Amino acid sequence: MAPAPRLHRSELCVPGSNLRMLGKAPAVGADYVMLDLEDAVAPADKEQARANVIAALSEQDWGQASISLRINGLDTHWCYRDVVDVVEAAGEHLSTILIPKASCAADVHLIATLLTQIEDGRGLTERLGIAVLIETAQGMFNVDEIARECPERMEAMVFGVADYSASIQSHTATIGGSEHGYSVLTDPDHEGARDRHWGDQWHYPLSRIAVACRANGLRPIDGPFGDFNDPEGFKTSARRAAIMGFEGKWAIHPSQVELAHEVYTPSEALQNRTRRIIQAMQDAAKEGRGAVSLDGRLIDAASLRQAEHLLAKIDQIEARDGARAPSVQA
Repeated sequence: MAPAPRLHRSELCVPGSNLRMLGKAPAVGADYVMLDLEDAVAPADKEQARANVIAALSEQDWGQASISLRINGLDTHWCYRDVVDVVEAAGEHLSTILIPKASCAADVHLIATLLTQIEDGRGLTERLGIAVLIETAQGMFNVDEIARECPERMEAMVFGVADYSASIQSHTATIGGSEHGYSVLTDPDHEGARDRHWGDQWHYPLSRIAVACRANGLRPIDGPFGDFNDPEGFKTSARRAAIMGFEGKWAIHPSQVELAHEVYTPSEALQNRTRRIIQAMQDAAKEGRGAVSLDGRLIDAASLRQAEHLLAKIDQIEARDGARAPSVQA
């Protein structure tokens, strides 16, 4: 079963303990809003944050945005109350439950079973989706089994770069950035000269998640970029993930929402070419040809599949942006 066709260019992260951010979040214009009960909330504030989230879901107009709830980890005593209390009180306003630090398929199965019990008990007809954060070495090791679990609910995987860095004991202090030291030197040539080759230390986990998602019909979403005063760094990080097949990126500050939309919205030139590819292939099919030249380049059935996927995304974006209220900055 394919996940719900939700637009996911940006996912604004909002701490459940921050009433000011909760109040402003609907007007920021994010495709997705993640209401956070986990890492962004201090232990002493967990119960109040849960109540804040229930009130925000019930009382605020979230417009076209999809809403995700990040619950506390399955190894904490807050987790079950996060699911039960929020879904029972305001589950009809949620799109997905986000499981942090997902480590195996059983984590997904547990939350899915609990959701089914609540939905059946409360008479909720719309089934909630599930997304997971892959942010531990164990989760990355088991990413395929996690992606395959509960296909009727699973929708997306998010790369949680900060906790993943800690889990693999990476020598990095940034969140989502690229460390200057991640490079290699060639051996000296006959004159002693050496070349430095720069790399991306997050290429493997991003690629791993993208493959697991696409093989199982899920959306791969890139996680946070910690320096919200570095828009170019954010966009570079987002472009890298977009090229690798990701559909969107977290925004830990409202200013990052439009940056994510800029990267994950196909350019006008790409949109025009996409429509020309589809038209050219339709014309070729009428003539009994499976391939055709466009602008001096060969296009075939694979080109058509690429174009159709992109056109579906363009149609989603046009429908979403056409109905969206003007965005404001927090």
